[in-house]
Amino acid sequence: MLNFSFLKAQTYKDWVRKADSSYSVKNYKLSVAFYSKAFKIEQKSFVDFYNAGCSASMAEENKKAFKWLNLSIDKGYENISHIQIDRDLKRLHSEKEWKKIIEKLQKKLEIIGVNYDKALEKELALIYTEDQEIRGEFMNVYKKPNPDKKKIDSIGKIMNRKDSINLIKVMKILDERGWLGKNVVGEQGNKTLFLVIQHADLEYQQKYLPMMREAVKNGNANGANLAYLEDRVALREGRRQIYGSQAAKNKKTNKMYISPMIDPDNVDKRRAEVGLGTMAEYAAKMNIEWNLEEYKKELPETEKLENITK
Repeated sequence: MLNFSFLKAQTYKDWVRKADSSYSVKNYKLSVAFYSKAFKIEQKSFVDFYNAGCSASMAEENKKAFKWLNLSIDKGYENISHIQIDRDLKRLHSEKEWKKIIEKLQKKLEIIGVNYDKALEKELALIYTEDQEIRGEFMNVYKKPNPDKKKIDSIGKIMNRKDSINLIKVMKILDERGWLGKNVVGEQGNKTLFLVIQHADLEYQQKYLPMMREAVKNGNANGANLAYLEDRVALREGRRQIYGSQAAKNKKTNKMYISPMIDPDNVDKRRAEVGLGTMAEYAAKMNIEWNLEEYKKELPETEKLENITK
């Protein structure tokens, strides 16, 4: 007799991890199946519902896609700019349910944002779209098995130009008004401030990192976002990252790997402190197999690849 008892041990996080791994290798049908199993256990995370909606859309399971996107909005999803440019959801735009989804989200945001700085919120929404659309295009080419170098260079130049313009706008906001919280510009606007600095040159990241640290202390910025900026600055300064949020591609093997970090044994503890999931969960989304012992063995080599000296 076959023993299926191992299935009983699968937790919500286990199923979501499997769903993310399946999505990363474009097995969308399997991803949908795993999300379905996860949601039989728990229905709390708007992020997971949103990601499930994306998988269902790519799997051409529209009914489930709309159901999960609706639940995502009910549970807390607010990023209207992102949902409208998400490539995974493009095929849903022609469906009548799509208009209902957007209207539902708009009404929700109107209620939440009654006291927002509307002009600034709108400006940051446009910046967000500029920032994310070009990156979606770039990653679509970059992640291919044999990416077209000319296309990467061409898109990269456009991206750099857009980043420079967006940085000028965001620096003006930060210098004049400080790091504005979501109570002023909404969650999406607040995240946009981080994204533009995260994509800026090192000198600007170094300039605004202390401001963001203070904003997190005051509840005006997200601790998980700060962790990403801390890691990016550390690696650019030739230091090991702290939270394991940054990954890179080995040009020889063409495989993604987690960039060097301090004290890998305790990384999950550090990540939990700032609201990030485990390394295994993050790696699954990047289609990287996470093995702590193997990672530690490979550290000397990856440190050489990234010129880590501190």
